[in-house]
Amino acid sequence: MKSIKYLVLLFAIVFLFPIIAFAEGEEEVTTTEEQDNRVIVYFFHGDGCPHCEEARTWFNSIQEEYGWKFKLVEYEVWNDESNAALMTRVSDARKDDATGVPYILCGDKSWVGFSDTTMATEITAQIDMMYDIPVEERIDPVADYIQEPEKEEEKTNTASDYISLLIILVVAGGIGFGIYKARKTTSE
Repeated sequence: MKSIKYLVLLFAIVFLFPIIAFAEGEEEVTTTEEQDNRVIVYFFHGDGCPHCEEARTWFNSIQEEYGWKFKLVEYEVWNDESNAALMTRVSDARKDDATGVPYILCGDKSWVGFSDTTMATEITAQIDMMYDIPVEERIDPVADYIQEPEKEEEKTNTASDYISLLIILVVAGGIGFGIYKARKTTSE
């Protein structure tokens, strides 16, 4: 009778453990219309570049007034070869002479270098103009050139993996129980 209790406990663990341990929770994602509607401004920069720092300071200064309209996506290119290659692909495709940084893109406009006296007005006007265009009709000057780094395909466990494991455990448990019963019967 005691062995039956242990078997029930063993089967409960075998059946419930995969369900409890590997249950995937659904991640709740909430976004606001303003976040979805923000204009993407691409900012290619180099660490230590004074003009890049001037541009970053300016972007930070307009956050209160324009932050809800745009999202700044930054790529550091002096220390990251893949970001530098992306900047080259984008500037070559657009026929921009982006041999230096900062290189700023918003929709169909781009700027190489930065001067808050001349470019600031152009960039904010472009953000305003792009914001008024429906998201699905906006030009994204970089998206087509982004190449995700190749990574080894991760093995994800599926329900069939767990069912296979469960079947193996049940069969092994059944064989073990059969051997136990056979030994017990022959020893009596």
